[in-house]
Amino acid sequence: MPQADPATSVRLQKVLATAGVGSRRACEDLIFRRRVTVNGRVAQLGDKVNPGTDEIHVDGQRVVTDTKMVYLAMNKPRGVVSSMDDEKGRNELAEFLGTFEQRVFHVGRLDADSEGLLLLTNDGALAHKLMHPSFGVAKTYLAEVAGPLPRSVGRQLLSGVELEDGFARVDTFRLVDTLGKTAQIEVTLHEGRKHIVRRMLDAVGHPVSRLIRTAVGPIRLGDMRPGGFRHLSNAEIGALFKAVGD
Repeated sequence: MPQADPATSVRLQKVLATAGVGSRRACEDLIFRRRVTVNGRVAQLGDKVNPGTDEIHVDGQRVVTDTKMVYLAMNKPRGVVSSMDDEKGRNELAEFLGTFEQRVFHVGRLDADSEGLLLLTNDGALAHKLMHPSFGVAKTYLAEVAGPLPRSVGRQLLSGVELEDGFARVDTFRLVDTLGKTAQIEVTLHEGRKHIVRRMLDAVGHPVSRLIRTAVGPIRLGDMRPGGFRHLSNAEIGALFKAVGD
């Protein structure tokens, strides 16, 4: 493998250890066992890399080694707009995130009336792939709708419904619970059009009263409190890269 620029190069095992892969000795073992690649080539003991530019994989999963990269998951509350600087003065994401040394951007949007998982990062290339429909990253939502809910609703959503901007369908549908005149359903879809879940449920006669995004690809909302955020783990970041084919 070509050597990295001496001015910016660091020993590979040190870079991996700093990224949290394991101890330096454990990382040396990974390299020795040919489980590490750098820019698509199998690494060797003694290799040096540029942690800011080289693409490093362990067992086929991307390891982010650039310490300037930020990857966050947030539980966006209802009534907050998906903006870091809202021109209309409405409640915005920055009020909950505070200040980072690196400016972060939200990956896609949740409308003000929706809540749940929102990813934020300063990795523009990854954000683009996560949002672009050609990469097909699934999103999961929990929706409260007016009940009772006929079985035909699930079949309609799975088969697809015609909207004003074209045909749309969900990948999965599950009835989670029925609470009096309210039903909770879970749907997963790759669609990214504006208000797509609300519009699809409107089209089948069951308007949404509450909508929570619970997952984006491999990242799940979990039990984060509304307004809370956390840094993604190395494994979660690697899973996101894998979801878009990196």
